[in-house]
Amino acid sequence: MSIEFLKHLIAQYGYLALFVGTFLEGETILLLAGFIAHSPAFNLDLRLVILAAFAGSLAGDQTAFFIGRHWGRRLVAKSEKWRSRAKRVHAMLQKYHEVLILSFRFFYGLRNLTPFVLGSADISIPKFFFLNAIGALIWAVTFALTGYLFGSLLENVLVRVIDNVHYVEMAILGLAVVAIVILWGARALRRR
Repeated sequence: MSIEFLKHLIAQYGYLALFVGTFLEGETILLLAGFIAHSPAFNLDLRLVILAAFAGSLAGDQTAFFIGRHWGRRLVAKSEKWRSRAKRVHAMLQKYHEVLILSFRFFYGLRNLTPFVLGSADISIPKFFFLNAIGALIWAVTFALTGYLFGSLLENVLVRVIDNVHYVEMAILGLAVVAIVILWGARALRRR
């Protein structure tokens, strides 16, 4: 999905698009929603962005956990690719137990499979729910604030660039002159 398409979804459907996006995966749409929340043109409240992302992520991972609880072992047994990934998740679970449950959504490639595999492991439902909720909250706050702060930073940089466009042009011209002189000097040295 392109950024423009996601931006359109958020503009059109707001928090519902964010909930569905974070239910399915989420990092990109949440960063973008945080970024958009900084812009008054879109009318998104950062607190509601965090709440929608938290709810979507928690619901998606709980769903994957319950699917794993009921059908996980049979589905994993049917696929060599899933068996190798599930084996990695189980090894990490043995070593990092609670930390894995709290942090899996921060690791690319583990986010979707891990709650499914954890559902097939011997983890109690209340324990997974509690740790998953904490992890979802940390994740939602982290990514939404990152997008929001990036929007603030970008706005500040653009305002300064626009306010000082003459100086920026002169700096670019100066850098171009320096680059030309360096290239000319390097060629002259090679000839000698």
